[in-house]
Formats: sequence, structure tokens, C-alpha cells
Amino acid sequence: MEDKVYIVTVSQVNKYIKQMMDKVPVLANLWVKGEISNFKQHYSGHIYMTLKDEGGVLKSVMFKGSASRLAFMPGNGMKVLARGRVSVYERDGAYQLYIEEMQPDGVGALHIALEQLKERLSKEGLFDEHHKKALPRYPETIGIITATTGAAIRDMIHVLARRYPCAKLLIYPSLVQGEGAAAQIAGGIEYFNKNKNADVLIVGRGGGSIEDLWAFNEEVTARAIFASEIPVISAVGHETDFTVADLVADLRAPTPSAAAELVAPSVYEIHEKFSVLKSRIVYCMGNKIKSFRQSLTRLPIRSPKGQIDDERLRLDSMTRQLVRNLSLIRSGKADRLGALCGKLEAMSPLAVLKRGYGMARDSEGRVINSVMQLGSGDAFELVLSDGSKNCRVL
Repeated sequence: MEDKVYIVTVSQVNKYIKQMMDKVPVLANLWVKGEISNFKQHYSGHIYMTLKDEGGVLKSVMFKGSASRLAFMPGNGMKVLARGRVSVYERDGAYQLYIEEMQPDGVGALHIALEQLKERLSKEGLFDEHHKKALPRYPETIGIITATTGAAIRDMIHVLARRYPCAKLLIYPSLVQGEGAAAQIAGGIEYFNKNKNADVLIVGRGGGSIEDLWAFNEEVTARAIFASEIPVISAVGHETDFTVADLVADLRAPTPSAAAELVAPSVYEIHEKFSVLKSRIVYCMGNKIKSFRQSLTRLPIRSPKGQIDDERLRLDSMTRQLVRNLSLIRSGKADRLGALCGKLEAMSPLAVLKRGYGMARDSEGRVINSVMQLGSGDAFELVLSDGSKNCRVL
């Protein structure tokens, strides 16, 4: 019996293999560990690369939607963990890994991702000093965003109760490590800003490894701190390394306890300050009173009657001076009035008529100043100093 021969196209082979691979559950969702090589980022936003190890290579692609969620920028030589599905690209007849999620593999890669994020945020100005807000000197309400089960919250409550018991504490419970921690921390900051129910915020936790502290190195946490209108203190329990939250915050405290020390003054220090001020006020007032007493002892002793007599004499002198001034003013005004009247009299038209002059006016009352205005038989009025006559031209 002869074997049956199948004749198919290349496309049909590729399609068949793709369908077979897509039915394998283990290939639908798996994590692949490897080193990046042949890294290329297309202008469309897609990322193409090859994952390799000592024994082989695997072509890989990460589409724009997934690539936009990366917390770091991949590059050649980086060791990563990539999650996705293995399938066939029918056109090329090649199988490849379609990556949906990727993260650095190992602490070294985490440091690379952290430095990349720091560099990007620094270029945007999130670390600039002129953005830092001043802390309130005497806060009435202090908001704390941290885990409610850790030692950090107990330490902060203990320190604040001892140093500044008059403050009101509002605690926003939040995860401080693991998946979803960064989103909860950012949510706490947004909560206090939306309700405006705190004067200053403390965001922090106790110490731990870089993986434990990663929620304070995520971009969502940094941007929430930067956008906060309420001053924020970053209090992550590590004295040597700085998280991104430390760099963005308005003030960095090396530990949660230190944050509680920095957020408000000590009531004992306030009492001491007031005691010093009180002593200074008492001292200054004593010197002032002493100075007034010395001034009083140097004043000449005079009877009230003598002072009244002196004031009467001074009043009489001022009255006489006032009468003289009024008399001089009245005399000067009278002289000036007489001179003005003389000028007015000299300029009066009646004065001119008294000297033998006359004025002729026509029937409409207009002044006649030329013989050309009168014809034979015209009537006119002749005005003299003591009256007027109606006349006619002959």
C-alpha cells in the first residue's frame, strides 16, 4: 500500500503549525528568562529583540500597548524575565515570544531600571529645589501613609505623642511593598489633597531590600508626591540609599522616627523658648520702668498754680499777637481794595464821557464808529455823560 502524498502551500504549513502551537496551554502564558540582544525600538512604539542564554536564542516582540507600561528602558545585555505567549508569525514561518510583561532579572537590573527612572524624572524637573514646599512650623493635623501593622507606625505615634501631643494624627492604611503598594500610596496622597484635611504628610515604612522598597521607586508614587499641594516628608527606613520618593519629597527623613522628629517641634522646646522670651520681657520692662523713674526725678518741682499762671501769661501774649496780625491784614486788604477801585474808575466808559466825549448808536443799539455807517436822514442816538438824545443826519 502506497503512502498518501499531501501537497500544500507554504502558507498552509505555517498556518497549521501556528494553530497547533496555539493549542498548547504551556505556550499560552509562560515566563522566559534570558539576556536581551538585537534590541530595536520601532517608531510605532513596538519593541523587537532576541532573548538568549548559553544554549539558544528566541525572537521576541513587545507591542506598543505593553511597552508603554514598562518601568524601565530595556537594552542590549540586560537580563530580564519576560511573560507572554509563544506563537508562529505566519508570514516568516518563524515562531517567537509575544511579550506582554517584562521586568529586570536580579538586583543589578533593578538598579539599572532605578537609575533610568531617576534620570528621566530629573530631566523633567521633579527633583528641583525650587519645587520644594516649606513645612508648617506648628501643624495642627499630620497625615501618615503607611502600613498599620509595622513597627514604623508605632514608632511615629510614640515619638509624636512624646514630642508634640497637641497634634491630630490621621492615618491612611496602605501596602508598602509588593504588587499594588505604589498605587495605594499614591491613592493616600490624593485622598489627603482632595479632602484638605492635613497640614503635612509623612509617607514611609521601615527598612528592607531594594525589592521591598520598590513601591517608593515607582513612577506613580513619585508623581503623586510631586503633584501634592500638601508638603510631603519621605520616611523610608534606609539611611544610605535614596529612593525616588526621597528625591521628589519636600523633605527626606532617614527613618520614620526621624520624620516624626522633623515634622513638628518638641513641646519642651516650645516651653523653654517661651520661658526665655518671658525672662527677656521682664528684664526689658524693668529697665524701662527704671529709666522712667530716673527721668521723673530729674524734672523740676513746680506747683500747679505756678504752671497755670505761666500758661495764662502765654495765652495773653498769643492773643495780643493775634490782634496785631488781624489789624495788619485788614489794613493791607483795605489799601489793595482802594487801588483796585481807582483802576476800575479809570477804565470805566462813563469816566471817558465825562471828559467831553460822546458815543453814537444806531436804531438797533450798535455803536457807530464811522461816518460811512450814516446816510442823510438816518436817525441815531447820541449818548453823553449825563444822558442821551435822539438825532438825525442833515
